[in-house]
Amino acid sequence: MVKGITRQVYVVRSPDRALFEQAIFILREDAAAVTDEMLLKEAQKAIRQPSSGGPGPFYGPLWALGGGAVTALIWLLTALL
Repeated sequence: MVKGITRQVYVVRSPDRALFEQAIFILREDAAAVTDEMLLKEAQKAIRQPSSGGPGPFYGPLWALGGGAVTALIWLLTALL
């Protein structure tokens, strides 16, 4: 539970609840004078753009290949020495 923090939250309910029930937008603290048009533009932009918060689709396989290469190199060095 967070205490002592207030946020301005906009909840947008979906007219067609087949896919989702609601979308929740949390305004930044420094966003003081926000109009409805600004909110609508930002919400539409958020819907159109894919999420960029996480690692890419090759993040896991690249780490696995890198770990395999390091393991093979260590094994090779151990076998030769």
